[in-house]
Amino acid sequence: MLPLMAAADQIASSSLSAASIVSVSALVFTVASFWWLNARQGRLETWEPHSFAAICHGSMVRLRLPLVLHNTGAKPIVVQDLMLSFPDEPASHLPLLWTSSPSRLQPGPDEEPTLPAGFVVGGREAKQLFIEFEAPFTGLVPEARDYKVRIQARVGHRKGWRSLLTFTLRTTNIIYPDRYTVYNNAPLELTREDRKKADAALLDLLEGQEKGPSAKGEGKRRDSPNDEGNADPDL
Repeated sequence: MLPLMAAADQIASSSLSAASIVSVSALVFTVASFWWLNARQGRLETWEPHSFAAICHGSMVRLRLPLVLHNTGAKPIVVQDLMLSFPDEPASHLPLLWTSSPSRLQPGPDEEPTLPAGFVVGGREAKQLFIEFEAPFTGLVPEARDYKVRIQARVGHRKGWRSLLTFTLRTTNIIYPDRYTVYNNAPLELTREDRKKADAALLDLLEGQEKGPSAKGEGKRRDSPNDEGNADPDL
């Protein structure tokens, strides 16, 4: 009789342990699912733009990019500021600051000026924006070649500048550098005639820079991309 009672107790204990494991597993799964769906902090991601607008007039460089920002997490992300730089160029070249958020890619005389302002990318949402970067006296005169470009951002839940996107800007497609217009950023081969136009226009721009005044004024600028945290690519 005793062996039978001991076996029954052992079976009951095993059943209780299995039930406990199932209950705890279900609880952990529920908590983890809730965190993943409602409380997980994601990061911003974006992609290389297929086109851009540019003008290189005198000592001023201005770029307008169509960007799609995607928040991979559940919590909203506040974007406070954006900046564009050329990481492979000499350190004396200043970054281009976010100066406007126009409503379209093609510049035009009927546009209303829109100052940069922070915005929110909701959880697991995507937001399309046209961002204009500009800097006077950048020290950079674009040549007819490809440039490595880096876009950095300041976000509400992190400190310092964070790398958002690094891509190739194909300035070989810029045929009229003193005209603010749109160009294709795809790796396409220009015709011989278009390449001659681009080379001649950029040569004229370089000669104008050399003949211009050597002294370059410097205004008060925002924080440098070397601020704390700029090496961390996660946003």
